[in-house]
Amino acid sequence: MEKRLDPLFTKWNIGNVEIKNRFVMTSMGGTDLFGWMEKNHFDKAGADFILEVARNNAGLVLPGCQPVYNPMFGQWLYKNQKMYQDLAKWMPEFHKTGAKLFVQLTAGFGRSFTVSSMMETLYNNKALRVLSKPFMDLDKITATASPSPNRWSDKLPSRALTVEEIKEYVVAFGKTAKLLKDAGVDGVEVHAVHEGYLLDQFTLDYVNKRTDEYGGSFENKYRFAVDIVKEIKKTCGKDFPVSLRYSVISKTKGFRQGALPGEDYVEAGRDFEESKKAAKYLQDAGYDMLNCDNGTYDAWYWAHPPIYMPENCNLEDVENLKNFVDIPVVCAGRLDPRVAADEIAKGKLDGAGFARQFLADPEWITKLMEGREDDIRPCILCHNGCFNMCHYKGVPNDQKLSDSLHLARCAVNAETMQKDKHFIKKTRHPKKVIIIGGGIGGMEAARVLKLRGHEPVIYEKSSELGGAFIAASAESYKGKLRDLLSWYKKKMEELGVEIHYNTEITDVRSFGKSDIIMATGAKARILRSIPGYEHMIEACDFLRGKEVGETVAVIGGGLTGCEIAYELALQGKKPIIVEMKDDLVSQPGVCLANSSYLREWFELHKVPVYLETSLKEVRIDGILCTTKDGKEIEISCDSVISSAGYISNPIIKDSERTSNIDLVGDCRSVGNLRTVIWRAYEVAMRI
Repeated sequence: MEKRLDPLFTKWNIGNVEIKNRFVMTSMGGTDLFGWMEKNHFDKAGADFILEVARNNAGLVLPGCQPVYNPMFGQWLYKNQKMYQDLAKWMPEFHKTGAKLFVQLTAGFGRSFTVSSMMETLYNNKALRVLSKPFMDLDKITATASPSPNRWSDKLPSRALTVEEIKEYVVAFGKTAKLLKDAGVDGVEVHAVHEGYLLDQFTLDYVNKRTDEYGGSFENKYRFAVDIVKEIKKTCGKDFPVSLRYSVISKTKGFRQGALPGEDYVEAGRDFEESKKAAKYLQDAGYDMLNCDNGTYDAWYWAHPPIYMPENCNLEDVENLKNFVDIPVVCAGRLDPRVAADEIAKGKLDGAGFARQFLADPEWITKLMEGREDDIRPCILCHNGCFNMCHYKGVPNDQKLSDSLHLARCAVNAETMQKDKHFIKKTRHPKKVIIIGGGIGGMEAARVLKLRGHEPVIYEKSSELGGAFIAASAESYKGKLRDLLSWYKKKMEELGVEIHYNTEITDVRSFGKSDIIMATGAKARILRSIPGYEHMIEACDFLRGKEVGETVAVIGGGLTGCEIAYELALQGKKPIIVEMKDDLVSQPGVCLANSSYLREWFELHKVPVYLETSLKEVRIDGILCTTKDGKEIEISCDSVISSAGYISNPIIKDSERTSNIDLVGDCRSVGNLRTVIWRAYEVAMRI
């Protein structure tokens, strides 16, 4: 192991509890021990994931946040005694790893609760609201400090919690913490004066307009969080450690308005001056650790950094805060392990928080220790599998129900939290399997097939593996995607997969009845009906290095087009975005943390964006467009990039498919990396 990493493997204490190293797996919804958005029970899938992380050298493990009042079916968490008995039976196995477990308890989500279109219907239809109340009391679970707009929906506003309801929550924290302590859990974490969740909403001036004992003064705003820790200490004893999930600075300009890195703005929430006072106040109330980041749901990219956010984006603020408290401080948010090790060595940080990297590779700490860093499957910060809560103009949370109910899966690792259906099973009948296309889908299929005992053979028409992912990972800020591509290439070499380069297959009949996996990707949609279309540069051609001028019109404001425009701006060029829809990145599957960053970045940097605008003609010196009301506008530019989408490109027609041929990836249906990898895994498991 690299010596620079040594400080990460030193011991530290939270109260009287010793932690064996500085690695903290921070909480992620879906990795719960008592179920997520379902009737509470001891969740074996969550427990298995937690145990795998602990066995792979995490020091402190925090499972997914557990509402003390379950949004589904209205259960109080302390009422189901059996699941605590099941937890108590499991804890000795966990403790064999040497790790410590703090269970994260949440008061809830308030105005940040992710409302879907179904929930809007339930709430706004009086009869349905009454009928749905026993299993989803939306009026209660969206309630906040003061009447406020929901983060996701204008059709389901949040009311104010009553004082009686607040006190009921406080008692529930104490009762639940005592049951966890008796089951052998090492501590609890209170969720959260962080990210604009319910407790945080009470502390934020732009949300809390109360005039009772929970609003107005500094002490009143933080009373809810203080009452909770005092109740836990009363029921569990002063030596039972209680951590607090805490956002140092809100980075928020107001409702649904975040502040980007480096932006000059007026803070609507908690600024640093208030934060250093609040941190000391919360410490003195009884909290034993602060588990820190920045942001709110209104500035979601701080707490859930997409790939556009800088590495270590929260570190400076967290380290500054440490100067004002005497308890341990943990930092999370795109944290680089080497930087974390350096800061721990200097005494500027106590613990290093990581989350999504555990979903991509639960063994990553072990691999780091063993000097196998290039064997770590990287998180690419896409949120496609773990947290793809999507929002754009005119819709609330646009997410499949299966995704809402099953968070903490992973786009690049099909097995994460899905081992009931995604697991390697050795074959009894090894076969030679033909794979046409060496992109990510082809390589994932080959990897799984080889691990099962089959002999995959890849035919790749170019001179290198990667397919469209080479272009997709080309932008300057996409180092994590390039790391994933390198990981796949390394796996092909390690596993000894037979690869035929520069071999284009146009007819599969020569392979007879062999099993064939087609992974030939998609082709760009060419706007041939547009006069002058031949002057446009296709998106992938630009990403592969084709030069463009100084002012560049990007036709298509989906994720690909917006990322290209972002890259152009980073290069010092002047992008212009033209989009037919009424919002940028108006597509399901893209997390609001990712899309809101891009939308707000373009607005801050005054990138011209033409919504509800159609391309009519491409000229030598610009483009002619038509607005929604039929008005023609001319836009001057030096180059035009077409990002109009892609069309599946299998090399055979549907009528020619036989039972021995499977399609994976974009040649079957254009999707994202998650759909490519999961489908490839599943097809490889069926053979």
